[in-house]
Amino acid sequence: MNLAKGYWGSRSKVYTVAKNTVEKGLQYAYRDRKAKKREFRALWIQRINAGARQYGISYSQLMGKLTAKEVGLNRKVLADLAMNHPTAFKAIVDSVK
Repeated sequence: MNLAKGYWGSRSKVYTVAKNTVEKGLQYAYRDRKAKKREFRALWIQRINAGARQYGISYSQLMGKLTAKEVGLNRKVLADLAMNHPTAFKAIVDSVK
């Protein structure tokens, strides 16, 4: 019942309804912890692709060249550079072209 505190109506008052609601909420929480990672990776890829295409290279070509040159930047960092520091991102793109 403590986990159901704050739920609306019988979801926080009636034991069986509260139990079912809490169990379902925990299932969603478990599932969405995994989905969150997928969603962020997809977002990072979209941002890197958009930034890379401004400089005439596609995402897959950029990532292939970064791997070949052994540049150790992950997608999260590259996406942040593409969004917030375009000059630094341009320097990375130019270094692998």
